[in-house]
Amino acid sequence: MQKYLRLSYLGSASALLAAACCVLPMLLMLLGIGGSGLAVFGLIAAASYHVLFLSTALLLVAGWLSHRRGALARFRWWLAGSAALTAVAWLIALNESRINDYLIMQM
Repeated sequence: MQKYLRLSYLGSASALLAAACCVLPMLLMLLGIGGSGLAVFGLIAAASYHVLFLSTALLLVAGWLSHRRGALARFRWWLAGSAALTAVAWLIALNESRINDYLIMQM
């Protein structure tokens, strides 16, 4: 069971990084760090929604397995943390253009 919870956290963390791939370069440029690594973020941006869907599926499988095995009460905080990371990733991905517009106005 721990394996599935670790997979859900790994999926949530990767979804958060994939969702922030377009916002992160803007933040780095605001901090004065050059934009030479922007090409790398373009490759990640192409797969961001795929990673988000996979992360959500991993989270749902982990929740379903813990419920099926009667361990939902024991692992609820793990699942809640993973769900929170995935929700933040979805919020960033769905509001990416607004966040980028705001960061561009700050330049």
